[in-house]
Amino acid sequence: MELSLEPADNLRLANLCGQFDEHLRLLEKRLGVEVNNRGNRFNIIGDAEPAQAGAEVIRDLYRITARETLTPERVHLHLQESQVDLLMERRDSAADEEDPVLRLRRGVIRGRGAHQMRYLRNIRTHDLNFGVGPAGTGKTYLAVAAACEALETDRVRRLVLVRPAVEAGERLGFLPGDLAQKIDPYLRPMYDALYEMLGFEKVAKLQERSVIEVAPLAYMRGRTLNDAFVILDEAQNTTPEQMKMFLTRIGFGSTAVVNGDVTQTDLPHPRQSGLRHGVEILKDVKGVSFTFFTARDVVRHPLVQRIVEAYDAGDVGGKGA
Repeated sequence: MELSLEPADNLRLANLCGQFDEHLRLLEKRLGVEVNNRGNRFNIIGDAEPAQAGAEVIRDLYRITARETLTPERVHLHLQESQVDLLMERRDSAADEEDPVLRLRRGVIRGRGAHQMRYLRNIRTHDLNFGVGPAGTGKTYLAVAAACEALETDRVRRLVLVRPAVEAGERLGFLPGDLAQKIDPYLRPMYDALYEMLGFEKVAKLQERSVIEVAPLAYMRGRTLNDAFVILDEAQNTTPEQMKMFLTRIGFGSTAVVNGDVTQTDLPHPRQSGLRHGVEILKDVKGVSFTFFTARDVVRHPLVQRIVEAYDAGDVGGKGA
């Protein structure tokens, strides 16, 4: 959804966006949308109702900038007063489509909540899927589950798990072993999901036969992946050039899932996140789906949801993307 704010006052626009666009990031996290702007022109990417709500909030906040200086706390209070959470609750309860179910030999997996169910439906119906949101919302787990189902039902011939080898603020130094052993620590979340769904021995055998392949993003250049289910995890740590390179690897009969949390970018400042850039570039491309998760979708320990919400409210400018 696009909107233009008038009059185009640069000081008011800077007040609206906040330092490092922290006010826009707070709005994104609350509504599960992407907000991009150039001057007084704003583009809101997401489902129709949250995007419309976001546009109304941006207009309201812009009117406020004529008489006061906005702060993250003031934006947070305005979001509370505008009752956008009620909109999200009504929207979640209105998901009346048939619940998607993943049937694996080891059991059945269902999505929890409207966003997870929409995510699974998108993966079944689109060749390229983006899952964007905070940690603990099930993005990686459900993507791996969908990949395992596709493999067990012979819809794909192999699984390719990809992740950029970027350290989370630490310097681990030289890692011993072969390529697989060096990158294993970075891919542990996907391995954990695979072991739960297929079993340790089967995963090991499928890896020996190259049916399951684990690769760092840098090793994807020059390849074309046909009849494969490809998952790029931690995509916020890609550069725009790496994201383009990965997306152009998709071949015939393949499904790709790109997951990430734009608030946890480990790229050195001021490198732009390829995930945020890709969402903006591909927003109108046919065959690409986007699912935006929020803190309300966290399915880990209840404390994790409260932690995510606390960081959203109190440290919205610290993502470095």
